[in-house]
Amino acid sequence: MAHLTTNPAVKERHMCIYPAYVNSKKTLAEGRRIPSEKGVENPTCAEIRDVLSAAGLNVLVENKMYPREWNRDAQFRGRVRVQLKEEDGNLCQEKFSSRKDVMLYVAEMIPKLKTRTQKSGAGDNSAQLGEGGRKGKKKKK
Repeated sequence: MAHLTTNPAVKERHMCIYPAYVNSKKTLAEGRRIPSEKGVENPTCAEIRDVLSAAGLNVLVENKMYPREWNRDAQFRGRVRVQLKEEDGNLCQEKFSSRKDVMLYVAEMIPKLKTRTQKSGAGDNSAQLGEGGRKGKKKKK
């Protein structure tokens, strides 16, 4: 019986983040909770976990599906639970005073991860080459 009474307190101190919350490719109806220009393209639970654990927060990854996610692939699975408040109700970290603070921080830091910078590095070069080629063709005309 005591376990049931402490359960609501645990839910108060932990928040859930589904990757859809910070996915710039999603619409608000599909579950995005931050502005699309601040979002990240197709984040994963592992990336969210890495960013938040590096920030010093207690993180737990659960094998859950976001209800609005129609794609059932493994890469879209997962929910990250983050502890925002201590048992006494004080914040674990002052910079994370709200759920939105956590989501914006995650969206800001995921692009800086090594896995993201290595992948996007090759993509950026090809995009720059492509743009440069187009500009050159326009000048010749």
